[in-house]
Amino acid sequence: MATEIARHWRLNSQRYRLVGEVCPKCGVKMFPPRDVCTDCLDDSRQPDFEFSGHGEVYSFTTVHNAPEGYQESAPYTVALIKLEEGPLLTAQLTDVENSEVEIGMPVEMVTRKLRTQGEEGVIIYGYKFRPRLPVAH
Repeated sequence: MATEIARHWRLNSQRYRLVGEVCPKCGVKMFPPRDVCTDCLDDSRQPDFEFSGHGEVYSFTTVHNAPEGYQESAPYTVALIKLEEGPLLTAQLTDVENSEVEIGMPVEMVTRKLRTQGEEGVIIYGYKFRPRLPVAH
């Protein structure tokens, strides 16, 4: 069972990479990949597009009563992130105090532990966002 869970997460690159698509007809960037363009409804398939992982906090809330499997992390902040390339996605914030989060805060994607699953203690990793670190010159 644990092997199957780990395999599922390894094979689903959207869990730990920001891989989406660009509509070949209108150019809109989508995350996660869709069967139909969210803008023009074109159903052509396009090769994968990897997003930069940079964006900003569009909106956020603090979760105090966490769902099963996430209780050990509570309270934690979940945000709507507007990626530089356009799409909005939902993600947990990390490496920042809940009281320090602000709308417009620049953030970047990182891979972190999401939770531990089952009696086997399988660790599930995925993407979260943290405040963007300054670029060293």
